[in-house]
Amino acid sequence: MRDALVAAAFRLFLERGYEQTTVDDIVALAGVGRRSFFRYFPSKEDVVFPDHERCLADMTAFLAASGAEHEPVRRVCDAARLVLRMYAENPTFSVQRYRLTKKVPGLRAYELSVVWRYERALAEYLRERFAGRRDGTLQADVIAAAVVAAHNNALRSWLRSDGQDDASAGVDQALGYVQATFGVAPPPPPLRAEGPEDVVVVVSRRGAPLWRVVQEIEATLDRG
Repeated sequence: MRDALVAAAFRLFLERGYEQTTVDDIVALAGVGRRSFFRYFPSKEDVVFPDHERCLADMTAFLAASGAEHEPVRRVCDAARLVLRMYAENPTFSVQRYRLTKKVPGLRAYELSVVWRYERALAEYLRERFAGRRDGTLQADVIAAAVVAAHNNALRSWLRSDGQDDASAGVDQALGYVQATFGVAPPPPPLRAEGPEDVVVVVSRRGAPLWRVVQEIEATLDRG
């Protein structure tokens, strides 16, 4: 039922335009009543963004499941990738929504409110992890905003390509800048274990020329 309502809505949006389509038009095409529509979607705007509530819940649960072993900046970057996965599940629908949102100011405003909720979820997690740090709240808010900006820049680039580019590669590159700027660098590789150092003692006559001393050292090392 939910998918049928979304399909009917977008068919009408593409044929008639968003503003010219009413909820009554959508339910008539889907073959259901108005009560069925509002059971799934509080408003006509919500039918344009049907998966964001689920995605926000998934992101919140992902962050809540984080442990002390998770590096915070990498963790919020991975959380942002959940949003990308939602878009990439249905590229055709995502591209249609992108084009529609560009044309309708009200939908752009609605989308901004959705993005703000994602950013707040990331910031709240970071605030908790950075509690006790100097400027911890400021750091959390700045990093959360940077993650969202990087993700959305790559996402819009993918949508402008009609979903043809590699969405994951673009987002990984963008989020890589965030991790490089704010994250913790990986530890250096362990030093190669070395054997015990050899100590060479050479007894030489006082006043012997340097070349003779070096020759005696080399001879001693060769015997060892």
